[in-house]
Amino acid sequence: MTVVEQIFLILTTKCYNCTDFHMVSDSLDPVVFGQRLRHQRKRAGLTLEALGKLVGSSASYLSQLENGRREPRLSTVNQLAGALACKPAELLSAAAPSRRAELEVAFARIQDDPLYQSLRLPYLKPSARLDGAALEHVVTLFGRLRDLTDGTARASSGHDTPPGVLGARAANAAMRDEMRRRDNYFEEIEAIAQGALEAVGYTGPAAVSERHLTDAAAHFGFRVARVQGLPASTRSITDIANRVLYVPQRNATGGTRTSRSVIAQTLGHFALGHREPTDFATYVRQRVEANYFAGALLAPEASVVALIAEAKRNHDISVADLGEMFYISYEMAAHRLTNLITRHFGIPIHFQRSDHEGRLWKAYENDGVLLPADVDGTIEGQRLCRWWSSRQAFESEDSYELHYQRTETVAGNFWCVTHIELGRDRGDAITVGTVDAMSHWFRGSDTTRRATSTCPDPACCRRPPDDAVQRWEGKAWPSARDHSGFVSGLPTDTVVFSPCPGVDLIDVYAFLDRQTGLGRASAG
Repeated sequence: MTVVEQIFLILTTKCYNCTDFHMVSDSLDPVVFGQRLRHQRKRAGLTLEALGKLVGSSASYLSQLENGRREPRLSTVNQLAGALACKPAELLSAAAPSRRAELEVAFARIQDDPLYQSLRLPYLKPSARLDGAALEHVVTLFGRLRDLTDGTARASSGHDTPPGVLGARAANAAMRDEMRRRDNYFEEIEAIAQGALEAVGYTGPAAVSERHLTDAAAHFGFRVARVQGLPASTRSITDIANRVLYVPQRNATGGTRTSRSVIAQTLGHFALGHREPTDFATYVRQRVEANYFAGALLAPEASVVALIAEAKRNHDISVADLGEMFYISYEMAAHRLTNLITRHFGIPIHFQRSDHEGRLWKAYENDGVLLPADVDGTIEGQRLCRWWSSRQAFESEDSYELHYQRTETVAGNFWCVTHIELGRDRGDAITVGTVDAMSHWFRGSDTTRRATSTCPDPACCRRPPDDAVQRWEGKAWPSARDHSGFVSGLPTDTVVFSPCPGVDLIDVYAFLDRQTGLGRASAG
């Protein structure tokens, strides 16, 4: 059985009244599938008629697929992927292929919402004639109307979600899609970071020094002040009027490496010309770009590429070595690897950050690994397979050693290395990996650890064994511990981002008053 057939056997169910396999409706959103099919068809420059001839289907049937009115058969999806020169996973992805497609999917779902239907408006097809800006306005305004109407925004899955969270979920999915399209390489940010390093006299190849970092701050017109007592809701505060960048003392950030990254991340907002965000999409983009800038500043492109090239010659690429060489955290080193390894060496890669219960908080992939996702493409808060490296690392004899593992999955075989960070409860797992065929370039590729994951098949790790069910079904009543999770990670009680969600401005302004003496002066 091929890997593709395994994917579809898991995602399909037998219809006993007919001879075809049909996709299970809660495993695949036909509307999103249709959007992805149309996107791939247009990318290939094919008409419906031309594609129909290649796969032996009528243009009208393919049109129904693209409009989300039909669900594809097993054989059809295989044929479509072959004809369009893409992987089946690219058609099956839960994320819309573009912002326009995302809006059309959202608009289709909105018109099925009881609140919208109560307006008794005729159905409006989101055709090409419907202006993109108008569509953006309708979707945004309806989301706000829904928030104001009952205080909750219902996700497409039917679960209640706090106001503003749907915007954050969509923004994260869209940003991740862009990162995948660009192989997570932002050339314009690399150039700005390189310009700053040249201005302060960094020539490489060693780590950027503390002097270089403070000089870089001066290059952008700021003085760095390490202080005690920053508000708990902030990681740094910038006094723009007096051009001072306040960061915590090293003992409050967990060490010099973290302190350096905070300075570099904060500088990124000003180096890249960011303005105060007014929506989640802008906020998410700015955080991604500022973090990218920090990595490019502290681990310069040319120096990192030279180190990877040498390691590749020795079949010894290591995230840990990047971290040690450039005096940055393991997570930032992992990010830099994803930024540069595909662009410069053609090696596909994936990155994950998850907690000890397997909840996924951050991820990136361009190697085809299947990430758990909600129907709208959201991965944040989804639970990883129990047999995946990032969860198995916590079960190792020494869970704080690097955990190397190969995993056979329905999307192919992958090699991963997982590092567990200290200092956060049981720690978070940082996982980096690639397709098994490329693993020989990496340190730890000789691992004998192997696992098999058949997720999303519930029998893999989400359904108790039959014998356990027989023993305990109806005889146990577990009480769940509350999880804050991603969806409640940022307060959503304000519409204006000042300057970002989750920040207590009362504390921020009081802190600035103390630093400048204005609070005491006004009191007197």
